[in-house]
Amino acid sequence: MSIVRINVITVPDGAGEELERRFAERQGAVEEAPGFEGFQLLRPTDGGGSYFVVTRWADEASFEAWRDGEGRRAHKAANPRTPVSTGTELLGFDVVLDVPAS
Repeated sequence: MSIVRINVITVPDGAGEELERRFAERQGAVEEAPGFEGFQLLRPTDGGGSYFVVTRWADEASFEAWRDGEGRRAHKAANPRTPVSTGTELLGFDVVLDVPAS
């Protein structure tokens, strides 16, 4: 089964729109990576300051290859600008059960 990696990005008040804009500018940066299955940028609705970047991969090797290759290059290319976040945390999960909509 697939794996999911969630990057929790802590964003200060007023910086969410800029974070969303930067992610929109990078559309296409991961979609062609071998083993990539999906991406979501989740905006907090409960007043919290953490966005979730959810990616789904065929396996750990595919994620690691992207992270250590194109992912690292794309991140470095975007970093000359002032950082939007005040912290990040990477969470990892194995998909145990996947129920599609009927």
